[in-house]
Amino acid sequence: MVITDKQKEFIKNATHRYNLKIGARRCGKTYLDILYTIPNRLLERKNLDGLNVIFGVSKGTIERNVLQPLREIYGKDLIGFVNSKNIAVLFNQEVYCLGTEKVSQVSKIQGTSIKYAYGDEIAKWNKDVFIMIQGSLDKPYSCLDGALNPENKNHWLKKEFLDLIREKQLDVYTQYYTIFDNPFLTKEFVENLCKEYQGTVYYNRLILGQWCDAEGLIFQQIANNETRFVTREIQLNSIISIGIDWGGNKSKHSITATKISRKFNRIQCLKSDTMIATGTNTKQVFRWIINFIKEIQDKYGTVSFIFADSAEQVLNNSLQGELQANRINIKVQDSIKIEIKNRIELWNRLLNLDKLSFIEGQTKTIIEALQTALFDDKAKDDRWIDDGETSDIDSLDSFNYSFEFWFEQISYYLGKVA
Repeated sequence: MVITDKQKEFIKNATHRYNLKIGARRCGKTYLDILYTIPNRLLERKNLDGLNVIFGVSKGTIERNVLQPLREIYGKDLIGFVNSKNIAVLFNQEVYCLGTEKVSQVSKIQGTSIKYAYGDEIAKWNKDVFIMIQGSLDKPYSCLDGALNPENKNHWLKKEFLDLIREKQLDVYTQYYTIFDNPFLTKEFVENLCKEYQGTVYYNRLILGQWCDAEGLIFQQIANNETRFVTREIQLNSIISIGIDWGGNKSKHSITATKISRKFNRIQCLKSDTMIATGTNTKQVFRWIINFIKEIQDKYGTVSFIFADSAEQVLNNSLQGELQANRINIKVQDSIKIEIKNRIELWNRLLNLDKLSFIEGQTKTIIEALQTALFDDKAKDDRWIDDGETSDIDSLDSFNYSFEFWFEQISYYLGKVA
């Protein structure tokens, strides 16, 4: 097998209770675990007491990031699928596969002994899950291998575990990677990935593999050069979708229409607008929304989707009735509410690659919202200040609702040839 010098170093030194690879995307962290670490650890501990467990953000990410790549190398006979009991058979051994998004999922094995644990995307776990796992590594041969991308400097894993390795004399081996530690990536791929994250906190984290805080303007690209992203040309071969965020006493109603390319690698904002919530009744709001939809359909074609704030079911149901009364045959679906930190990363990538555009004269509210959004330096994860004054969070929400249904596809296809 062909592996890098960095990966050889890990094989040599990863003999501790915790063995963690921290660093950039596509630097070879997980590949080594798939090719060597996981199979080797499982075979070493065969016939020893304790459970084998693979932990990930969800069972879906475990399948995608760990089991499927294992299957591609070792075949279906050696790498099974997760059954109804959350068990997959790997190399003729039972391995629990548990998502860490809910503590209740992992609590099913609380009190048991774990002989081998593999952790995928550990920095995205719930802290209580990590603590629970620590208490289960109670055999002399127990160990946890894992990989992660670094996040902010106040992240619980860094502050409460990694920073205390020497002080508490923890049995931990850590290895840091940059994207440049993987010589098997093409020059073109590396240059494109660097371009995706250039000028953002994610360049430090996902290219250089550094723990780094997020500060100041979130979307500096559009704040510094609005004209770069404004256009009169209409994007073709696209899905038209509308997002709606319902306002309250201290916020506004917001609506945004976007075009999502059928290759899922370009987003174009067609129109955005807001309405003051205080002092307006539902009849006025619904008329405003219906006029907005009709204008979009007259100018750009059929609107296929409407996604509205899932927290306001009464308003969503009432809007559905109003649409039917006005012979607008579109189903009002609930927003998914993708995490803010994930929105921020994807939007920055879209901007850096010039794959997010705004129709001139029609999208002032969302452009201004993006230009003024600031990182909340008091938050534990990456998010914008949401105080009702700093920036227009309502427009950011409706913008997100308009295309978040395709979030995974956009994230996957971003960076491929347009």
